[in-house]
Formats: sequence, C-alpha cells, structure tokens
Amino acid sequence: MNAVAPPSIPRYGSGALSDLAPSLLAALGVPGGRDVLGLPELPRACVLLIDGLGWELLRAHPEQAPYLSSLSGRPLTAGFPATTVTSLGSLGTGLSPAMHGLLGYQIRNPETGRLLNCLKWPDEVDPMIFQPAPTAYERAAEAGVSVAYVASGRLKDSGLSRAVNRGADYLAAESLGQLVARAEYALRRGDRAYVTVYHPDLDSTGHWYGAGSPAWRHQLRFVDLLAERLAEVLPAGAALYVTADHGMVNPAERIDVDEVPALREGVALLGGEARARHVYTEPGAVPDVLATWRELVGDRAWVHSREEAVAAGWFGPVAEGLLPRIGDVLAVPYGDLAVVATRAEPTESRLVGMHGSMTPAEQLVPLLSPPA
Repeated sequence: MNAVAPPSIPRYGSGALSDLAPSLLAALGVPGGRDVLGLPELPRACVLLIDGLGWELLRAHPEQAPYLSSLSGRPLTAGFPATTVTSLGSLGTGLSPAMHGLLGYQIRNPETGRLLNCLKWPDEVDPMIFQPAPTAYERAAEAGVSVAYVASGRLKDSGLSRAVNRGADYLAAESLGQLVARAEYALRRGDRAYVTVYHPDLDSTGHWYGAGSPAWRHQLRFVDLLAERLAEVLPAGAALYVTADHGMVNPAERIDVDEVPALREGVALLGGEARARHVYTEPGAVPDVLATWRELVGDRAWVHSREEAVAAGWFGPVAEGLLPRIGDVLAVPYGDLAVVATRAEPTESRLVGMHGSMTPAEQLVPLLSPPA
C-alpha cells in the first residue's frame, strides 16, 4: 500500500476522547473513575462539545476564535471512525468504539442483517439493547452528582441520545443564549455537577459549505463567543472543558461506487461514510473484495481487512459479540478522496466537508480549559 503517511491511530487509554469521561468522573470523586488525562479534582465540570471543531481547523483560524485560541490545552484523538455517532458514544460511555459498539454513521446490525443509520434510529432497534453499557452520566448520577445534558430539544428522544446520554437530565435549548442559561442553572444544582453542552451548527455548516469557508468562519466566531460566555458564568469551583467529536476536510476527488461496478462486486452492504467505509461482503468474497478495493483506491486510502484493522488498534479492544458490526473490509481515504455512492446516498454524496478518517485533520480534537 502506497500510503503517504501511516494512519493516526487513536490513543485509547492515554489521550483519546474516550478518556475524557473517566477522567472527569475521577475529578468529581465518582467511584471507578480513572484520571487518564490528569484533570484536577473539582466539584463541578462543564463540557462544551462543539461538533466538527478539529484541532487543526482551530489552529488555522485564530482570528475567528480569539477566545478559544487563548486557552491552554492539547489535542486528543477522536477515535475511529472520526464521526459524531462514534465520538458521542465514546464521550457518553467513556469506552472506546468497539466496546460501546457505535462504530460509525451506518453499520451492519447483525440481528437484522441490514444497515443501521445511527443518526436516524429505526423504532425496531432498542438503543438500550444495542448499546447496553452504563453511561458516564448514569454512573455520576448514582454517585450523587447532579447531571445534565444541554442541547436542542429535537435530539432529546432520538435513539442516539437514549444510547449515549441516558442518566442525564436533558435540558432543551434552541439558541446560544438558552444554552448558556441552561448550563448556568444546571451547574449550580447540588453539591457536585456534571454538565455537557452540545452545539452542532459548526459541523452542519462545514458539511454544506466546506470547512474554512466564509460561512464556516462566521459560525466559528459565534462558537467562540459561546465558549467565552460559558466561562464567564461558571460558578465558583467549576471548570469548563471545550472539546469536539472530529475535525473535517473538503475532499475534491470523488469515486462513485455506484458508477464503478467492480467496487460493488461481492459487496452485500456498503456502510460507514465517504471518509470511512465499512464494506460488508457476500459470504466467501472477502479476498476478492479486498483485492479489488486495494487495486482501485489503495493508492489514496488505507484498505484493510477487518482482522488487520482490529489488530492495528483502529477501534480499540473489541467487546464480545461486536466484531460482526465492523466491515469485512475497511476503506479509509487519506488523500483528497471521498468514496461516495450517489444513488444509495444522494444527500451524503453532495456534502462539501467530510470526516471519518485517521488523518490528523479529522482525528485530532481539542481539549481546552480556561485558567482556574
């Protein structure tokens, strides 16, 4: 394989997004918490999760984010795939991807044999069964911590929210002002508080207009103001941690699986997304599919078998029964490439900004905090 550089394998257990929740639980005095990230003990913590704010994007646009750029911090690795579903699972449970099982935007559900879109959860799939691990919010609440999740009300009863945010008091907020007010209220409840504030608009702006576009840069300025205002309303003894779920790139080259018959041969289901493909094969077709995908996209993507990807640590340790959710073949572009499917995924194929891969631009996310 002629990769320009090796993939940025997520640093599970030493500096990944999945290490944030265990470290926060330890800081809050919750039994079983593990302070992987060296966070100070504190009675109140607020996590601002900015969807789509990659470490490299933030460093490239300090003029649009003067407050965030002034904060001390470091990059974490998002996890693989570097996508919202997987990262919210890692942040909500404190587990690496193949332990919580939310392994991408679209993954095979072995119980049905069909693709599960983890952002558009079907009624017949129970989130509590598909993702049964206790969440960090449940663990904190059981220890007497006041726990809240502040985000748009339209996400409150989604399958993804029920899979990864259960245990938190969901406080609906539809504007920047509401986000700040609800967070301030939640942080002042009880003797200890754990509050997550989720803001999705930077990601959606990047998807439709491109990361770094004028619209994206204006949106970043609003996000910067949100972070600054949250820091200003923190009660005594509270800390703010700003992070993200993934970065973003604007791939110019597209290869359309629906227009290249060879890439569909032997393929039962095409999952994942354009920058991180799970390829599920027909029985016995893995060697041929792997060889074809390596021949046609292997000069611009890491193309591995499931066994190779797991052995390389892409997903972290794999929990019992979750291996079939991973593609038989993984195709992960590292170059200026998106692997789209215009007939099967017409909307997704039109996006400008994309993410999912293990390039630093997609994989690295910030962990920032104002001075105490």
